[in-house]
Amino acid sequence: MTPGPLQDGAETILPASPIGRRRWMICGLLFFATTVNYMDRQVLALLKPTLQSQFGWTEIGYSNIVSAFQFAYAAGLLLLGKLIDKLGTRKGFSLAVFFWSLAAMAHAGASSVFQFAVARVSLGLGESGSFPASVKAVAEWFPKRERALGTGVFNSGSNLGAVVPSLVVPWITVRYGWRMAFIATGALGFVWLLAWLAIYRHPEEDKELSAAELAYIRSDLDDVHHDDAQHGPDGPATIPFRKLLRLRQAWAIALGKFFTDPIWWVYLFWMPDFLNRNLGLNMAGTRLPLFVIYSGACVGSIGGGWLSSSLLRRGWTVNRSRKTALLVCALAVTPIMIAAHTRNAWLAVLVIAIAAGAHQGWSANIYTLVSDMFPKNAVGSVVGFGTMLGAIAGILVAKAVGYILQGTGSYIPVFAMAGLAYLVAFGFIQVLAPRLQPADV
Repeated sequence: MTPGPLQDGAETILPASPIGRRRWMICGLLFFATTVNYMDRQVLALLKPTLQSQFGWTEIGYSNIVSAFQFAYAAGLLLLGKLIDKLGTRKGFSLAVFFWSLAAMAHAGASSVFQFAVARVSLGLGESGSFPASVKAVAEWFPKRERALGTGVFNSGSNLGAVVPSLVVPWITVRYGWRMAFIATGALGFVWLLAWLAIYRHPEEDKELSAAELAYIRSDLDDVHHDDAQHGPDGPATIPFRKLLRLRQAWAIALGKFFTDPIWWVYLFWMPDFLNRNLGLNMAGTRLPLFVIYSGACVGSIGGGWLSSSLLRRGWTVNRSRKTALLVCALAVTPIMIAAHTRNAWLAVLVIAIAAGAHQGWSANIYTLVSDMFPKNAVGSVVGFGTMLGAIAGILVAKAVGYILQGTGSYIPVFAMAGLAYLVAFGFIQVLAPRLQPADV
């Protein structure tokens, strides 16, 4: 006898077996885009000691460059999230990648704090379209029971995007100079763009997608609630920003990211410096530790998405499975406070790798909450709003970290903040969205 549907508030999930793998090819494209996205933003952090020596930057000057990126990223999220909802995933994502790839290559022409800040502003504006478009694509191509896993898989590209530069940027810099490092990584975006335009279509328009797999993708009854047919795949209606501000579910996402996104920025922009300052590792010496840290993050991203998807398949409700995965990740971050106190390099690397993995598992699930509670035509806007608040917090934390390091030279306050942030965020999510009820849009 076929088991009955699982109820979770107003949501229903019907069990089904996957047929076909076209959706995973789309997920692979999203993984590639996320990898390129993080490669482009990570190059500057790896070159910080080189550029700081050549141009005489202070810690505060570097934090200003980082903040310029984050300010533009925050502003761009709100604009591009709505633009992607309006233009559709294919067109909106193409525009974002084209712009950020040009901006990444433009770093090669900079020679002052101001010029690097201008390049970072341009990069931030373009890159802000990546996650709204990717989460929207997952909502279009995956049934609810697989969305957290799909999000975890594409989100793990951020870890590969952090690892690959740590392996190739030092080599390119030594052999060809630091300017070529920006040009080479930026050019990858154009390779991705060709593949994206050739392959990506809305499921109903994809001629390579089987009828069976399309039926599986559309098997959730939430597609009745989140009906896109009235909008059409390339011209969806958008939700007004003023209405988003009145929705508790939108604030659950936004505050969940406000408290946790800045921690990932710290890993990206200050981890090479931490390994150098606290553990005495030079650029070449940071390769293996960074590989371990971001490999841990990659495992955590896929593992966190797998956990909630697995619990759903076992009969857990959407609310219980997502919240369990979020809480596990929040608790797993707390040991990072040890890293700032120890001089044992591998102990520090281990706890940071666990924390980075937990962050990515957290991200996979919090992004999935958006499509759990909102219709597909609002996903880009909600992701943009939430990630915007996370970027604003990132700006504040970047400045704070710069002043802390300039004044004390210690990472103890920084890692203490990181260890507690996720539990605070989880509390806000639970208060604002206790049952993950669909938003009334």
